[in-house]
Amino acid sequence: MLIKKPEDFKYSEITPKNVYLNRRNFIAAAGMVGVGLAATKLIPDMLSPETNALGGTKLQFTKSDLSTKGEELTPYKDITSYNNFYEFGTHKDEPAIEAKNFKTSPWTVSIEGLVKKPQKLDLASIMKVSPLEERVYRMRCVEGWSMVIPWIGIPLNAIIKAAEPTPKAKYVAFQTLLDPKQMPGQREEILNWPYIEGLRLDEAMHPLTILAVGLHGETLPNQDGAPIRLVVPWKYGFKGIKSIVKISLVEKQPPTAWNVLAPSEYGFYSNVNPDVDHPRWSQATERRIGEFRRRKTLMFNGYADQVAKLYSGMDLTRNY
Repeated sequence: MLIKKPEDFKYSEITPKNVYLNRRNFIAAAGMVGVGLAATKLIPDMLSPETNALGGTKLQFTKSDLSTKGEELTPYKDITSYNNFYEFGTHKDEPAIEAKNFKTSPWTVSIEGLVKKPQKLDLASIMKVSPLEERVYRMRCVEGWSMVIPWIGIPLNAIIKAAEPTPKAKYVAFQTLLDPKQMPGQREEILNWPYIEGLRLDEAMHPLTILAVGLHGETLPNQDGAPIRLVVPWKYGFKGIKSIVKISLVEKQPPTAWNVLAPSEYGFYSNVNPDVDHPRWSQATERRIGEFRRRKTLMFNGYADQVAKLYSGMDLTRNY
């Protein structure tokens, strides 16, 4: 008999805890469609209804021409109940539950490192740097699921330009809040906390890269990275660092959380590339949350026309 160890499972295969406990509903759903399909389709619908975790304040914004066109939006309830945010737990339903009392005000983000004008900005100041825009982006998780999310935010390049990088600045490093009292996942040795991420400076300055403060017309719920997070739509979702407190301009490629933990599985670039499989599963297809069928994964998550030139001449099977 084949016995799998915990590390043999990918998180996309783990049934959320409250679905497992709600056995009657799970079995009833399985009876309607078959266990596999029912579990795949109905997991977001069966999660706790108390998932809005402090989102809900309306935002004033304009719609951006850079938005992805012709895509059906993922419903708000799915975006806010099916999350990867390991600071609040590794199961998809846990962030919505564990982040309910997370305090996001007051909040400041420091802009430092190789800049002429280092700054420490509160959220109101950040949102004054550039008008808020709604950007509809496809988002692809390395685990094989995807969403289409109407983010609200500002271009990251506006923040960087205001800080005036020096000529030595080549990369941008990001850091999440470190607060184990509020973030129970940080009490576990899942990652080397705090969560850190990084981009090349030209990636950070690209018009598609944004700092998001809301989604679906409202402020970010805690479980989706409140109060401010990174969104880079042509990269896998774990690059989108949440609850940012520090942005540093640096000369050398910065370490990143998942690359430090498992360099053979998670590279610095982490571009969506269907030709480069994760060592434990294929990246050739994905499942859009709310759909049964799988769909073909697009190179750069469908943003090749906009970003492929950033990687001209690079071997993207080695620079994964």
